[in-house]
Amino acid sequence: MLFQKLRQLNIDLLSVGKGTISLLRNAENTDSVYDIEDGLRSTKAMALAVEYVKRDEAIARLFAERYIAPPPDLDALLKLPPDSLGYIYASTLTAAGFDPNFYRKVEVTDDITYMLLRLRQTHDIWHLVTGFETSVFGELGLKAFELAQTRRPMSIVLICGGLLKTLTDAPESLDGILNDLSKGYRMGMTAKPFLAQKWEEHWERPLAEWRQELGIA
Repeated sequence: MLFQKLRQLNIDLLSVGKGTISLLRNAENTDSVYDIEDGLRSTKAMALAVEYVKRDEAIARLFAERYIAPPPDLDALLKLPPDSLGYIYASTLTAAGFDPNFYRKVEVTDDITYMLLRLRQTHDIWHLVTGFETSVFGELGLKAFELAQTRRPMSIVLICGGLLKTLTDAPESLDGILNDLSKGYRMGMTAKPFLAQKWEEHWERPLAEWRQELGIA
């Protein structure tokens, strides 16, 4: 009965199941996150998330334009002023040994696939502007922020998985995770839409200026 209901929701059970099991084993496994999201791509929840974000006129224009930024040139960004978004982005990724193009690519065929690609492309920028670290706590805080701003179903799955793993593996950390989740959601509800921003066209702007404009305390 449960599996029949899940099929009616257009969930790719194999992809979601594989990703969920892998994520519970290793919370830092990025591929498992993409497996879950790809499995939820055709759900009504994802379609409603697109409808939700497109209520904002600036986001709707971005969707219509299908704006996709070119891959960032970290060497060029490191020549920008030290307080700029571009410099901080490049120096942070370089110090951590992160590849800015690490994310799983998506062929853009509709609004849903465009939204997924754009969110994956700007994930690290959202981390910097919100101030959430790339730790497990920080990722969950950012997922709460994303949930408030986009209603992205993957955010709900990851938050639930994070809470479940904390309860079973590290219940003493529950207060910290709940604090980050609460902080992220409140911040997401009050901040201006991140999905509407063409960050890559204004790398030179100070990070502090971005935060002030978008309402990030």
